[in-house]
Amino acid sequence: MVLQKYSSFKKYGLLGSLYLSQSLPFIFLGKALPVVLRQEGLSLTAIGFISLLILPITFKFLWSPLIDRYSIPAFGHYRFWIITLQSLVAIVTAGCSWINLETSLPLLLAGMLVIAIGCASQDIATDALALGLLEPQERGLGNAIQCIGVSLGSMIGGGGMLILLNHLGWQNSLLILSSLMLIALLPVLFHRERPKPPTIVPITAPLVSKHDRRSPPFQGMLDYFKIFLDFCQRPRMKVWLTTLLLFNFGYVLSAYLFDLLLVDLNISLENVGWLEVLSTGTNILGSLITSGIIAQVGRKRSLILACSLAALSILSYIAPALGWTQLPILVSITVLTSLALGMVVTNAFTVMMDKSHPESAATDYAIQASFITLGSIPARVVSGMVVSGIGYIGVFMLSSAIVGLCLLLIPRSFQRSNSVDASVVSASLRV
Repeated sequence: MVLQKYSSFKKYGLLGSLYLSQSLPFIFLGKALPVVLRQEGLSLTAIGFISLLILPITFKFLWSPLIDRYSIPAFGHYRFWIITLQSLVAIVTAGCSWINLETSLPLLLAGMLVIAIGCASQDIATDALALGLLEPQERGLGNAIQCIGVSLGSMIGGGGMLILLNHLGWQNSLLILSSLMLIALLPVLFHRERPKPPTIVPITAPLVSKHDRRSPPFQGMLDYFKIFLDFCQRPRMKVWLTTLLLFNFGYVLSAYLFDLLLVDLNISLENVGWLEVLSTGTNILGSLITSGIIAQVGRKRSLILACSLAALSILSYIAPALGWTQLPILVSITVLTSLALGMVVTNAFTVMMDKSHPESAATDYAIQASFITLGSIPARVVSGMVVSGIGYIGVFMLSSAIVGLCLLLIPRSFQRSNSVDASVVSASLRV
C-alpha cells in the first residue's frame, strides 16, 4: 500500500511538472505579452492580430500523427519529444531576452512564433504521455493535477512575469523564465516511459501481412487526413467539439478584454499581475473541488454545473466597465470567474481523455485541444473590433450568452449508457 501511494505520488508529481513547464511560455504569450505591448502603445486591434502567434496551438493536430508514430524509442516515445521541444523553447526564450521591444518587434515576433510551435508540439506529447499514465478512474484527480500545473504555470508566466517585468525589466525576466522551464523539466528526465501500444489496423488493410498488425507508414495525404475525419465521425464527437469551440470563444472573448479593460482603467501593471496570480490560485481551488464533484455525480452533471457558473460569472465583468474599480470588487470578480474556469477546464480535460484511444493518444487528444484554441484565437482577433462596436458591457453580455448555449450541447455530448466513452473503455481493454 505504501509503495502504491509512493507510485501515485510520482505519477501525479510528474504530470504536474510537465504541465507547469509547458504552460510557462504559452501563458506568457497569451497573457503577459499583450499587456506589455499595450503599455508600449499598441492599439487593441493590433494586439488582437498579434494573438495569431498562438495559431500553432490551434492547428497542432495537423502534425500530431507524426508525434504518435515517430520518435527515438531508446529515450521513450513521448518523453523524447518532451525533452527535445522544451529545451528548444527554453533556448529561444533566452535568445528573445536580448531583443529590443521598441526597435526589433518583427524579430521578437519571429522568436515568439518558434516558441509557439515548440509549445504546441510539446503539448501533443505531454497529453499523450498523461493519457498513458492514468487509468480511467484516475482521470478526475489526474486532470485536477494537470490544471494545477497549468495554473501554476499561468501564475508564473502571466501574473508573475508582469511583476518581474515591472521590477527587473525585459531581459532579466525572460532569462528567469527560460531557467524555470529547464528546472521544471527535471522530473521527466528521471521518468521511464512504458512502451507505447501499437496502432491496430483491420485484418483486411492493404500492405499489412498477417504477421504484422501494426499500422503501415502513411501512404499519401488522403490517408493522412483520413485520420482526422475518422476521429470526427465517432459517436457524439461533432457535438462535443462544437461545445469546446463555443465555450472557449465565449469565455476568452470576455476574459481577454477584461485584462485590457484594467489597463484602460489605469490599474497599475503590478496590480494586474497580482490579480493574475490570484486568478490562477483560484483555478487550482476550482480544479480540486471538481475532482471530488466528478467522483460524486459523474462527468456530465459536473460539467453542466461548472458551465452554468461560468456563464453567470462572466456577467460580473460588467461592474468594472460601469466604473466600480475598488480592489475588493476586482478581487471578488477574479475569484468567481477563475473558480468557474478551473471547474470547466478540469471537467473538459477529463472527458477529452475519455474520448481518446490509447493507441492514438496524441492525435485524439490534440484534435480536441485544437478545437479549444480554435475558439480562443478568433475571440482574441475580433475582440478589439467587437468592443469598438458594442462596448465592454455589450461584449460581456454576449460572452455570457455564448457560454450559456453550451448548456444545451453538453447533454448530447455523452453516451447514454455511461459517462465514460464506451469505445475508449473497449480500446483500453484491447490494449
